[in-house]
Parts: sequence; structure tokens; C-alpha cells
Amino acid sequence: MEQKILVIGGAGYVGSALVPKLLDNDHYVRILDTLWFGFDVFNDWILKNGFTDQLEFIQGDIRHCDLKKVMEGIDCVIHLACISNDPSFELNRDLGRSINYDAFLKVIDAARSMRVKRFIFASTSSVYGLKNEPQVTEDLALEPLTDYSKYKAFCEMELRMIPLNELPWVIIRPATVCGYAPRLRLDLAVNIFTLAALTKGKITVLGGNQKRPNINIKDMADLYIQLIDDPDEKIVGQTFNASGNNLTIMDIALLVQKIVEDCKNIKIDIEVKPTNDLRSYHVSSQKIKRELGWQAQYYISDAIRSLIDAFDNGKIPNPEDPKYSNIKTMQRLNIN
Repeated sequence: MEQKILVIGGAGYVGSALVPKLLDNDHYVRILDTLWFGFDVFNDWILKNGFTDQLEFIQGDIRHCDLKKVMEGIDCVIHLACISNDPSFELNRDLGRSINYDAFLKVIDAARSMRVKRFIFASTSSVYGLKNEPQVTEDLALEPLTDYSKYKAFCEMELRMIPLNELPWVIIRPATVCGYAPRLRLDLAVNIFTLAALTKGKITVLGGNQKRPNINIKDMADLYIQLIDDPDEKIVGQTFNASGNNLTIMDIALLVQKIVEDCKNIKIDIEVKPTNDLRSYHVSSQKIKRELGWQAQYYISDAIRSLIDAFDNGKIPNPEDPKYSNIKTMQRLNIN
């Protein structure tokens, strides 16, 4: 069913993969984004399909804009906007809190006032912290280790205090996203390793035994489409993990090494260095499979190949460009 969707942070990494899928599914899409990483992330879709009234851009900061006006006529809000990893958050903790938590309170207040029919919140699997359980399920306690994950957990708690008849919400806790997207990030493990192998012939692994969950960005975008379409009785008031592969950091490096060597016929070295970051956990996606029938269709290997294809086709002309790194972009723009 065609709906009017507001994607907050829609020009970011996940948004740049999601928005074209929403448009292809005949939804009307309104994007609210600061456009720190530019408008050109949708050039390919626009060149193929032309400009359309189906897509609307609002350049704005959720901390300062009129959110009720932004949500006029909107059926569903997908909230992706945040300072989205630990190093970026630590760069300016006040900025991180102001966007990831303080502004979130304004967003849900506006969504509640405007009687939005569905509110989808992108949390993170890192809210679990360090777990010894072999399978990290949604019923385990949240023990966030960083400010980034702590404020995600706080946002979840704020949502749960809102009656569902006033704001029908669903929380998704994604694993680390990987793979090529128009607004590419090269500050995530799979993506870092792949481009390092392609450009330097060497992958540097910090630690190696830590198990980390990942999800292909294609699966992430497809899941948001499903969360829009599924009936209320299946998802409203629910929290779901979403993961594709749970591999150790070393296993990811070895997979990148093999695929790049096979594709490019070159030798890739792996260098191991010590690390203090020993977070290790295996995220279970059994609940979302059982209750929504969702499971990953793409894997880390597909993400690696998508990055190789993009690199070979000139879509990543300068992997050292600061635009591929959240923290470097924030430093360059002096965002506060």
C-alpha cells in the first residue's frame, strides 16, 4: 500500500540504500537531513527515473526545525538520524547527546502530536554491551558500554513509556551494517577491510577473536520496507534484533582476503595488532524470523563483492576522501 514516509536522516548510509527502494515500492518519501554528506547520493536514481513529486527533500537539523510541520500528512516515520558510531560520539559528547537523545525527545513528541500511524526507531545491537551468553536475545538486559549505545538505550526507554494508541512504535536493533551504498561509509569493519585490501594490499586487524554481528545493507533496507507493510498486531510495541552473520573480526578479515585475492588475483596480507576493545557477542535473529518471517538474504561475502564492484566501476574514486568517514566529515565541517 502506498504510504507517505518520512525518513529522518534519509541521506545517510542506510537511507541512501533505503529511499530508492521506498520510491520503487511507490511510496511517497519525504527526507529530513542535514545533508552533511551532500545531496548527490540520489543522483543515480534521479538520472534513471527523473525528478518526481514522489520525493521531497527538507534540509534541516532535528534539533532546530519545526518537526510538526515536517510530519504533516505523514503516515510512517523511520528515524535513522544520529551521530552513529562511538568515535564520532566521543568527538563531541554534547553534540552527540543533543542529536541522539535530546532531539529524539522532540521527534517522538512531534510524531505523537501529529498522530503518526507508525514510528520505526533504529537502535543498535551494541545496547547489549558485553555478553557471555552464546545467543544475545531481545529479552537480555541492556548494558551499554559507551555513550553512543547508552543514549540509544535511553531512547528505547522513552519510547516504551508512550502508550501505543498514541504512537504505534517498533524498535529495531541492527547489527553493524556493511556493503556498498551511494552514501558510502568506510569506517565500518567489513568496508574498511575491503577497501584496505583493494588499495593497500594489506588488512590490519585489531585483536581478532572478538565476535561481531553484521548485516548487509540490502537486507537492512528490505527490512525497513517490511516494517512499514507488516500489520500492527505483528510489530507494534515490539523490539527486534536484525543480524546476518556473526563472525569474528579475524574471520571477516580472512573472508575479505580470500574474496579480494580471488577477484583481483593479488596477494593480500593480514597484520594483527593488539586492542583494548574486546567486545564480543553473537546476536540472535530468531525472534524476527519466527514472528515476522524475516531473515537475511545477503551476507558479508555479498557486501564485500558489492564494494569491489563499486571500486572497479569508479564509484569510489578516492577512498581516502573524508566524506566516507563520519568523524572526518564532522571535523572538516566543524559541526557543533
